[in-house]
Amino acid sequence: MAAKCSEIIAVMEALAPPELAAEWDNAGLMLGSPEVEVRRVLVCLDVTMAVAAEAAARGANLIISHHPLFFRPIKSLRFDEARGELVRRLIQDNIMVYSAHTNLDSAALGVSYHLAVKLELEDIQVLLPTRREKYCKLVTFVPEDHEKFVREALTRAGAGWIGNYSDCTFRVAGTGTFRPLAGTRPYIGQEGKVTEVKEYRLETIIPTGRLKEVLQALLQAHPYEEVAYDLYPLANEGPARGIGRLGVLPQAVSLEEFARQVKERLGAARVNVVGDRERKVKKVAACGGAGSDVMTTARAAGADVLVTGDLKFHEAQAAAGIDLAVIDAGHFATERIIVPALVTYLQEQLQEREVMVLASQKEQEPWYVL
Repeated sequence: MAAKCSEIIAVMEALAPPELAAEWDNAGLMLGSPEVEVRRVLVCLDVTMAVAAEAAARGANLIISHHPLFFRPIKSLRFDEARGELVRRLIQDNIMVYSAHTNLDSAALGVSYHLAVKLELEDIQVLLPTRREKYCKLVTFVPEDHEKFVREALTRAGAGWIGNYSDCTFRVAGTGTFRPLAGTRPYIGQEGKVTEVKEYRLETIIPTGRLKEVLQALLQAHPYEEVAYDLYPLANEGPARGIGRLGVLPQAVSLEEFARQVKERLGAARVNVVGDRERKVKKVAACGGAGSDVMTTARAAGADVLVTGDLKFHEAQAAAGIDLAVIDAGHFATERIIVPALVTYLQEQLQEREVMVLASQKEQEPWYVL
């Protein structure tokens, strides 16, 4: 069975909650309808004409991109201009677009996390925390034959995440009783008679930002006409969410050696390096995309070097001024690593649905190095 676009959005927003997005950002469903069925998804960094053509050729009717299709308000959409022609092509081929940008940057398993993993850092933690998740507990009661179906609907909607573990639930068997009154249409039992049913008490944890979606999923998946459930606010806070990551190398190496490792591991065409090439580095900050804004934070956290992209001339001077080495591997190389990670995540979450998830093969750096 194919999945609705709304279901895939729920899976994405369980990974990268919209509330993590910066105020200036634009994340979410850019183009299309949440009610459309999806059988193939194409994942990319940017929605370009080449990517749109690739999606059409490979039969994908949903593109999931990191960078928003629409970043700023649109005053006009002319088909004789590049952006208008791209949108026209997408609509003509019935292709929808969903974008997860700064919310995916700050997500627990987002861009900078996977960058840190690619760099083989250890003891990975958030560099610049911006918020902490709050939770509530959901308890519901499900007949035995529907427990698995309801449980999977809840976790697909964003419930059951604890740190780097998903699908966290607890269940215990018991007996439920109820009497269907006049005018009811019970799933089990008869009107006017007390019914005993073998049920599971099913518990899970929910980020407060996903509560609406999870409850909607519960009501849709549960077979009962009246769904019994309890919500309990929890005092425990979740882990920090925020910008960049901080970690350590297994052993100290020279800045030049580490820069070569970065170039190789990220497949970058080149890296620009600020700092003494013989300097030993061990504590590393990583920020996918353009991360010059976290230079002072990285230095204050004790980082020897920051790995990021899009470093400007005066920013490089500023880094040298605070004795922070920087390796600029480019915007593309430091973010492209999220594409295969997203493909793997979506395949795992949608494995019981008839949805194929593909990584774009048409993306590349917008320039070449002579």
